[in-house]
Amino acid sequence: MGRSDQYPSVLQTVPGPGDFRGPRMVPGILPLEVRRVSLDMGSRRLLDDLNFTVKSGSFTIILGPNGAGKSLTLRLCHGLLRPTVGEVLWRGIAAREVPKHQTMVFQRPMMLRRSVTANIEYGLRLQGMGRRQRRERIAEVLKLAGLEALAGRAARSLSIGEQQRVAIARAWALRPQVLFLDEPAANLDPSATRAIEGVLRAVHNSGTKIVMSTHDLPQAKRLADEILFLHRGRLLEQSSADTFFDNPVTTEAQAFVEGELLW
Repeated sequence: MGRSDQYPSVLQTVPGPGDFRGPRMVPGILPLEVRRVSLDMGSRRLLDDLNFTVKSGSFTIILGPNGAGKSLTLRLCHGLLRPTVGEVLWRGIAAREVPKHQTMVFQRPMMLRRSVTANIEYGLRLQGMGRRQRRERIAEVLKLAGLEALAGRAARSLSIGEQQRVAIARAWALRPQVLFLDEPAANLDPSATRAIEGVLRAVHNSGTKIVMSTHDLPQAKRLADEILFLHRGRLLEQSSADTFFDNPVTTEAQAFVEGELLW
């Protein structure tokens, strides 16, 4: 059985090459299941017995104070790390066997020594997309990310906030079913944060599943449909955003929502 046969086909409103508006049939990789996952580094246990399922549709935010294990959790889900104990499954298949249809944008954007357009085009070339389709796809994502005026600029000359929008646009140009983001607006001013959040809403509205980490409580309130709350490497709560912010269950979550410092 080939890999494409391992996943049932589902209709996703995700554009095909050169057609931003039209849905296409693609292999569905969700739900993502994290089963009894722990991660050790040397003698330290950094993540402890994580159990959760991520489904399509909602904007999922992994929330918690600095050092809670949010970034490590994203890297495990994306496949960059392997758990010491437990397993990460995409629709019942081990994560390391699903290199396509999901991608990740890191807190510090990594730009090629090329223009904004060339940065976005790079991944499309690797996919084997034709020149005409690449031009159309690049024009679409530049417009949606508000980067049209910066298209010819050297990507590394941009501000960090602008580079982060380029990184998100570059990832989204590949039309992933799932996009992981690690604190994409950390340490940015309100204007840059607002611009990034606008791009993320557009990506979410296109049908791409977003799983994003943040310690920024107001940002989580603005964006999240679903919250996974981590503290000290443990998942303490998973619920809808409304439930979490209105009625957190654990004392740690209650303190965090009230703005108290956790350590």
